[in-house]
Amino acid sequence: MTIRVLLVEDDPLVAMMLEGYLDVLEHEIVAAAATVAEALTLVAKQDFDLAILDVHLAGGKTSEAVAAALSDAGKAFIATSGDATIIAAEFDGWPVLRKPFRIAELERAIAAAITE
Repeated sequence: MTIRVLLVEDDPLVAMMLEGYLDVLEHEIVAAAATVAEALTLVAKQDFDLAILDVHLAGGKTSEAVAAALSDAGKAFIATSGDATIIAAEFDGWPVLRKPFRIAELERAIAAAITE
C-alpha cells in the first residue's frame, strides 16, 4: 500500500534522504514544507495519509503547531529530531525518530503511526 506523505523538514539533505527512503518503501511525498506557515497551509489543503515532522525548524521554530493541526484533522504523523528530548504534549503518543535514523526505523515508525 502506497502511503501519501506530507514532509515538514527544513534541511534539504535530510529531505533528500527521506525522499529516497520513502521511494524504496514505495511511498510518495505529495507535498513538502520547510516552515510552520507552509506546513499549516498544506495540512489544511493537501490530501495525505501521514506527515513526517522535523520538530526543530529553522529560526528557532518548532513544529508543535503543525502537530496540533494534524491531531485536530485526525491525521497520523511521525516526529523527527536530532535532540534526544521532545517535551511538547503535541507529540505524545506518536512515533519519534531520533536523527540520524535508518530506513528500517522509518518503516517501523510508519507502521506504528498508520495503525494508531
